Amino acid sequence: MEQRHLGRTGLRVSRIGLGTLTWGRDTDEHDAAGLLKAFWEAGGTLVDTADVYGDGEAEYLLGRLMDGLVPRRDLVISTKAGSVPDPDRRVDGSRGHLLAALDASLARLGTEYVDVWHIHAYDPDTPLEETLQALDLAVSSGRARYAGVSNFCGWQLAKAATWQLAAPGIRTRLSSTQLEYSLLQRGIEREVLPAALDLGIGLLPSSPLGRGVLTGKYRDSTPADSRGASEHLAPFVAPYLDETAGRIVDAVRTAADGLAVTPLQVALAWIRDRPGVTAPIVGARNAQQLTAALSVEPLSLPDEICRALDDVSAPVHRYPDHDWSTL
Repeated sequence: MEQRHLGRTGLRVSRIGLGTLTWGRDTDEHDAAGLLKAFWEAGGTLVDTADVYGDGEAEYLLGRLMDGLVPRRDLVISTKAGSVPDPDRRVDGSRGHLLAALDASLARLGTEYVDVWHIHAYDPDTPLEETLQALDLAVSSGRARYAGVSNFCGWQLAKAATWQLAAPGIRTRLSSTQLEYSLLQRGIEREVLPAALDLGIGLLPSSPLGRGVLTGKYRDSTPADSRGASEHLAPFVAPYLDETAGRIVDAVRTAADGLAVTPLQVALAWIRDRPGVTAPIVGARNAQQLTAALSVEPLSLPDEICRALDDVSAPVHRYPDHDWSTL
């Protein structure tokens, strides 16, 4: 699998990442082992997790598999901290919480360091400089090699990245940002993506297949074994089952038919090769689904297909994003 630099850093990662959102909850150890082995054998290196996935079980499971299945040195482990199961405070970006969470993640993963450590979300109740200092301490102590953020909007990302760049050699520059991005969700193109491109921050799209909808499997019905049929994941899929999404899915299917490939391959190739994207994070339930996603490696979409998909899925961005004189 082709390797790409993560933002403006020397770290290289596979251009498809493996997500672990469902590990320890919907994905058991047997299936997780199959996923990790298939990913590693295909040349994949970037594995993404978080301290809240499966209430910590995803990290614990990944740590067990690294202990005997796949060598730690062959993987680039990315994890996140900051989300908390508190209805009154969903995010805790305090320095104390973040550093304690990192130590707990390292213990579950059974490793002395993570390759990339992300702040899971912006905390409006904690000074940003305090949150970012946790990243600096994590890197300077060797507990993390690189640092990034997740789910920051445009101004939050620009402010955080600029703050870090203001003291080179003292503060750790942001290597990456992780947000949802797909043909069904292009909101980050408004401000986040331009900021990331300007500041040299690599983008790691989550839900690159539109929460599974872009595979086309929901177009006529809801498969019994799908996330859309799952009691706790159905609300996650539902927003992308409307008429607008249906038109985009139909366009993807048409493109796939014309290229003699699958809708999954078309949707994943489109997002993988967007400007600023380092590696989409793919969450598969089993090795068969992952193999289908990894089969996109040799595919590059023709320019005319990309333009057609861009047009059918284009979000509406007007003032002040466009030149005001043309409005």
